[in-house]
Amino acid sequence: MPHATELIAIIAAGLVFAFIGGLIAQRLRLPPLVGYLVAGIAIGPYTPGFVGNADLAGQLAEIGVILLMFGVGLHFSIGDLMAVRAIALPGAVVQIGVATLMGLGVGLAWGWGLGAGLVFGLALSVASTVVLLRALEERGLLDTDKGRIAVGWLIVEDLAMVLTLVLLPALAGALGGEAGQGGHGHAHGHEGGDLWVTLGLTLAKVAAFTGLMLVGGRRFVPWLLDQAARTGSRELFTLAVLALALGIAVGSAALFGVSFALGAFFAGMVLAESDLSHQAAADSLPLQDAFAVLFFVSVGMLFDPGILLRQPLAVLAVLGIIVVGKSIAAVAIVLAFRYPLGTALTIAASLAQIGEFSFILAGLGITLKLLPPEGRDLILAGALLSITLNPLFFAGIERLAAFLAGRPDLAARVERRGAAALPAVAPVHAGREGHAVLVGHGRVGSSIARALEAWELPVVVVERDRRRVEDLRAAGAAAVFGDAVAPGILAAADIARARLLVVASPDAHQARRLVAIAREANPGIDTLVRTHSDAERRHLEDEGVGLVLMAERELAFGMTLYALRSLGISEGEARLFVDTSRAESRTDPAAQAAPGQGAPELRPHREATGGE
Repeated sequence: MPHATELIAIIAAGLVFAFIGGLIAQRLRLPPLVGYLVAGIAIGPYTPGFVGNADLAGQLAEIGVILLMFGVGLHFSIGDLMAVRAIALPGAVVQIGVATLMGLGVGLAWGWGLGAGLVFGLALSVASTVVLLRALEERGLLDTDKGRIAVGWLIVEDLAMVLTLVLLPALAGALGGEAGQGGHGHAHGHEGGDLWVTLGLTLAKVAAFTGLMLVGGRRFVPWLLDQAARTGSRELFTLAVLALALGIAVGSAALFGVSFALGAFFAGMVLAESDLSHQAAADSLPLQDAFAVLFFVSVGMLFDPGILLRQPLAVLAVLGIIVVGKSIAAVAIVLAFRYPLGTALTIAASLAQIGEFSFILAGLGITLKLLPPEGRDLILAGALLSITLNPLFFAGIERLAAFLAGRPDLAARVERRGAAALPAVAPVHAGREGHAVLVGHGRVGSSIARALEAWELPVVVVERDRRRVEDLRAAGAAAVFGDAVAPGILAAADIARARLLVVASPDAHQARRLVAIAREANPGIDTLVRTHSDAERRHLEDEGVGLVLMAERELAFGMTLYALRSLGISEGEARLFVDTSRAESRTDPAAQAAPGQGAPELRPHREATGGE
């Protein structure tokens, strides 16, 4: 193929194969990233057929790294990090240390040098941003406390890796590789002094660049974007965003000797403070996605799948560190901070994989002659397998959480909490009855609780987050600590004398069990349940639950009502239409009027509405 067309060929082949691989991965319910990596393997030198130009793919990958890091900086939120800093900062640092030590130990056992083991361990310690966010989003956990902690944890990991990318070239000579700056021309007797000088110069350059960006960049970058926006040209605005991302990355490397990744990260971070940041992110997203895909394809091209046959035990050891070692460390750290076991398990599952930063670090290790090619292949094998297994890990975690929920004594021992540390329920007035039992005090549950309190209606909150329970009790509210499905927890909330059970947590399986437990103790209790699944909604309605609300459906009804009113339909007609649509969307409204299922005075009203 003529040299002039090699660039076009590698871009075309990379995008076409990535699309096919991503589509197949999506159909198999795997993250598309797996498909992109497999696409790279397919056009790489280790498989038959078309072989792409690895040098050109590497340069395209550099653009992908710049845009990936620009996106990380653009979405970096100091506020989100500070909200969970008490656990995210120490947790991420300790987990990185533990995983790095495990990787270092394995590397030394294989006869590698200190530098190779260190790079290897660091590469295994950091999770993929893409995979983590997608996994949390698919399970509706992104806006929960668990999700915020996991994202904050990941932000700390990303910042640690950015710092590693800066310091590793300066330390490479001392670690047995080729120094990123200065080389090896120094006498052995001055290696220690030269190391500190090199390290000091590197940190000084990074500090100078950081200061320039935080002082000058915070003024210049938003101003330049504002000038582009004032032209009214979308093309110029998009061009300004890309020029800033690539220009700052390349300029920082040329002037300050810092990595492209750090320059791009700071470009995104200073841009994030502008009120134009959301538009900038939207405009740059297509190009960012395309080059990020090419980055993963180029990584796959470097992978030798023969490592799976040549060294299966080494691959299993790597996978064990990523999936088992990191998970055990994460669970231990979260429980040490006295968070619920469910939170610990979710964070462990979220972080039990590696991705883009691992690839970047492995590539840098190869460049600096620290990491052997075998190490890169093992890292890529670990990434492919851990990302592929991550959905199964989440499924296993959910089963384990359900198993422990039915065994509160075992869960309490695992969480290192005793009944004396926090009693199940605070002292309350005797003879309480006719109250509401509210399970979950997150964003939805807290809003319901405030409404009930505003009307001075009695409510008892059941919450498994220790800190929330302490805050509620400090405010004078009745709160039960524990998993609501565990034996004795709903009894502590006097479920037998309650009038209403409100399940504000989105866990579908827990909702079924809670309704069954409540009805066993109080056959006449009314029930109100939240769900995110249409199938689960129909099942609960068939079981005679008083009202089942699905967030997406209620959002659609609310927007429909406003749209009808805005277009001239009277409020009465619009509400009648929405109420009728809501009733018709239920599979069998009559089932909800079954005798003995609680609050019969409410159900006929809903039936009448549906029949109008």
